[in-house]
Amino acid sequence: MKYRKKPVVIEAVQWFPGVVHPGVHYDMGYATIGGRGHGAQTFKQKDRPHVITIHGQKAFLEPGDWILPEPKEGRFYPCKPHVFAVAYEAVE
Repeated sequence: MKYRKKPVVIEAVQWFPGVVHPGVHYDMGYATIGGRGHGAQTFKQKDRPHVITIHGQKAFLEPGDWILPEPKEGRFYPCKPHVFAVAYEAVE
């Protein structure tokens, strides 16, 4: 048998620096460069924009990511533009 996912209408915002969204938070984050193990460097990165997921975890945003609502009020998750373009279409 084949199944089709039921259509769902959501509100989404495409995020870029300067876009204000109530789910976007900014605080100190960490980034690692140089791979894992010997030679890798971890450093603090200020003001990394992120949303808090339904699991209470930070999901960091990149410019152009879409912010989608989670079922739990006040929780969101990011979606890459190419994934969003395949999964969603505009509703009038």
